[in-house]
Amino acid sequence: MTDFRRSPLDALHRELGAKMVPFGGWEMPLSYATGTIAEHMACRTDAAVFDVSHLGTVRVAGTGAFDLLQHELTNDLRKIAPGRAQYTHACNEHGGVADDIIVWWLGENTFDVMPNASNTERIVSVIGGEDTTQTRAILAVQGPRARERLATVSPHAASVKRFRVEHVEILGVQCVVAGTGYTGEDGVELAVPIDHAPRVARAVVAAGVTMAGLGARDTLRLEAGLPLHGHELSSDISTLEANLGWVIGWDKPAFRGRQALARQREFGVKHLLCGLRTEGRRPPRDGARVLVDGADVGVVTSGNFSPVLGAGIAFALLTPEMTNVGRAVTVQVRDSQLAGHVVSTPFVVSPK
Repeated sequence: MTDFRRSPLDALHRELGAKMVPFGGWEMPLSYATGTIAEHMACRTDAAVFDVSHLGTVRVAGTGAFDLLQHELTNDLRKIAPGRAQYTHACNEHGGVADDIIVWWLGENTFDVMPNASNTERIVSVIGGEDTTQTRAILAVQGPRARERLATVSPHAASVKRFRVEHVEILGVQCVVAGTGYTGEDGVELAVPIDHAPRVARAVVAAGVTMAGLGARDTLRLEAGLPLHGHELSSDISTLEANLGWVIGWDKPAFRGRQALARQREFGVKHLLCGLRTEGRRPPRDGARVLVDGADVGVVTSGNFSPVLGAGIAFALLTPEMTNVGRAVTVQVRDSQLAGHVVSTPFVVSPK
């Protein structure tokens, strides 16, 4: 039997009736009693809080930290400064994405690198640093009323601006707060010392924020057009194939995977990520083939029902000439065919 890691908030999840599932080596909440759609809509219309403690935190510090991250990660840290956060990729030599990462630049020579749960060890093997995942919990408070509700717990935490990072006191505890998230909504992520995490989480819920699980997190990120590693990104799918060229710092002299990505930029990619919307409520699913005039042109990487649109939506890797917005497609889901078309992403745009 596999031994799954548990969040510092595990007891709270079970108290709230969460359905627990394995995820990235952890046992995490999929949903609570109200269900995924209710949790999804709470985030879109009010505020929701997600336990994302399964994400990694790797502390990289010292005089060589900046240069190390510049060489190993695609984005250019010179675009930001201490007190800011940046989305970036760790690529292999072939340009494939070993992981997508948020970097929190805490101080002049101190960075918290935030990989996906199952990739933390891999990232440590590449960049070194100290794995501090076990020292904190991370709460993502998201939604149009997230800051308003969080302000009753900590006005300072609620005031941290988008993609800013600050040291903040919450209920007398020193925490790190970043204006980041994975839902398409405004909000912040709170890194709380592990011993104080349950108390802070209970205070956030008491402020009227809905506890939400992995199910809602996935439908929210898909509506927002945000990639998931292992689906839209992988060691075999490059940054450019995922249509995320904006995270490449071409002005940097060197970074891992640069030569392979430069060749793709010059000669083009074999597949390109795009959005699909299908008719009816039955959604496309991962691995479904995409057809144009009966010819197989690609594959769905993530698909689900959009609670906001009331229709199926999906990411798909298609041959580049088939990714024009408006193109009619057919998605083969087992023995059924779903009619749809290529659309721009994000599928749902929320005001910030």
